[in-house]
Amino acid sequence: MENLVVLDAATIGENSIFDAFKSFGNLRVFATTNNAERLQHIDNASIIITNKVIIDKEIMDACPSLKLICLTATGMNNVDLPYAKSKGIIVKNVAGYSTESVVQHTFATLLTLLQHTAYYSEYVFSKKYSNQNLFTHIGPGYMELNGRTWGIIGLGTIGRRVAEVASAFGCKVVYYSTSGSNHTSDYQEVTLDKLLKTADIISIHSPLNEQTNGLIGINEIRKMKPTAYLINVGRGGIIKENDLAQGLQENCIAGACIDVMQKEPLPLESPLLDTSIQNKLVITPHVAWVSDKALKSLMELTYKNVETFVAGK
Repeated sequence: MENLVVLDAATIGENSIFDAFKSFGNLRVFATTNNAERLQHIDNASIIITNKVIIDKEIMDACPSLKLICLTATGMNNVDLPYAKSKGIIVKNVAGYSTESVVQHTFATLLTLLQHTAYYSEYVFSKKYSNQNLFTHIGPGYMELNGRTWGIIGLGTIGRRVAEVASAFGCKVVYYSTSGSNHTSDYQEVTLDKLLKTADIISIHSPLNEQTNGLIGINEIRKMKPTAYLINVGRGGIIKENDLAQGLQENCIAGACIDVMQKEPLPLESPLLDTSIQNKLVITPHVAWVSDKALKSLMELTYKNVETFVAGK
């Protein structure tokens, strides 16, 4: 029987979502774990289940019982992977569980902003609509996607699925491969410079690495159309947030949709929270991955990772 510990259950949902893991042995579940609590919470666990808690050399050296680190996420940057390998500690993540969820969120946030949904809803609830003579209120209007150019930065699994949906809306899809390894003849591959200058919608679906860190700054934003929209559901840090706020204030682009940030939660002093650009932004708290089906798949895949490890011992 194993000693298992869940370090940050609150990032997934209720503690009880992990009850099935009791079949593997003694299970302890913590809603959150800060850096100072890591050793106390891990104790003699042989299996760690975590989303974002940092598992570094210090922790691995201080926890000799540790054999498996299961990440309830695709990203693995919170674990010192080379050192884990040198210690014989297995690290498992989950991939592909949230593709449809992220794609749906991409379009949900864009359409909310592009169609001025909040404005029109407020107009009705303010009773202005009820007190007018016309059957409609055109207001700011909105841009139709059909016939527009959708530029995708990062043509991985999610990027390809976004391309399919954008095509269904009648968009012409172009893409820029940040890794230089993802190519397809289904859509036109262009340079980043051309994508920025020609796309009406740009969505980012790349990991954060040396190639993508700070990829979009004020110089890139100024190349975009003033009617264009920018979406980031990839990783915070790909867009320089101060520069994005500046670009919105200068009306370089029409708006932006952000689900991932350089620092999460978003600091109170962030320029993205400036009320002067509030109507040009939709910001969601890193929730593109949390649809009901995605969470169910995530837990099933995490359970399978533990089950495979236990069975192989």
